[in-house]
Amino acid sequence: MNSIEAIYKKYYEIIFKYLMCLSKNKDIAEEITQETFYKMISKIHTYKGDSKITVWLCEIAKNSYYDYLRKNKHFSKEELSENIKSNVNIENDFIQKEKIHDTYKKINKLDEKTKRVIYLRLNSDLSFKEIGQLLGKTETWARVTFYRGKQKLKEDNSNE
Repeated sequence: MNSIEAIYKKYYEIIFKYLMCLSKNKDIAEEITQETFYKMISKIHTYKGDSKITVWLCEIAKNSYYDYLRKNKHFSKEELSENIKSNVNIENDFIQKEKIHDTYKKINKLDEKTKRVIYLRLNSDLSFKEIGQLLGKTETWARVTFYRGKQKLKEDNSNE
């Protein structure tokens, strides 16, 4: 399997769902998803790797969708403008959810103690003292474990 095919298989569903959020129309989303990957093939040499490939593909998809709206004149300029404004929020939400998903995947790769401390801190709003008590450790242990886990996640992000 070549790299283009691997990218297509790995990211097709993500791009399709993103376009479904934008267009709210399955046929349009499918058409523009295909167009997105067609454009990706011709622009792959421009991808520098300074952002995640999903962000780059979503940018191509978004621009392809806006081109579609411009070509299909049944949208007024006001509708197009309003659609673009509302889609900025959808795009930001999509990217934010993807970042959260990636973060939780990375947290799951940490050792059990670190994972528990991070989950308790993020999801339960417990103090480090409460986390330490809950796990039979000290407040300092909970702080240090959380800090080291955070550092490990930052290292993982910089290695991507």
